[in-house]
Amino acid sequence: MSDKRSIYYDPDLENKPPFKPLKLIIIVLFIMLFISASAQWYARNVTMPRYCTDSEETLRMVRLVLSEQRPAGDGDRKPYIIATRLTFLVPRKGDEPLDSYLDRLQRHLDQECP
Repeated sequence: MSDKRSIYYDPDLENKPPFKPLKLIIIVLFIMLFISASAQWYARNVTMPRYCTDSEETLRMVRLVLSEQRPAGDGDRKPYIIATRLTFLVPRKGDEPLDSYLDRLQRHLDQECP
């Protein structure tokens, strides 16, 4: 019984080309870059204009969100949730004081808003 064939032998495996991961890596990389570019476009063209309509009120709400435990109280939370999203677009640095962050946020809104 020196035959190479066993119960696990599959003759089709001999005819298959070897796996080439480079093609898969390129496709995944392209998808990731596309998602990143799409997210940046959406943030710049859809999300930021929402904050431009009343940037002073948005900054007031961001201040409340960052300084109060329950800024909305029992009222409507939607405006505070919208203001909180801005903190994800322009994140606060680790040890940055609140006033410095809000000034930087204001400068960012001034640059982005027409």
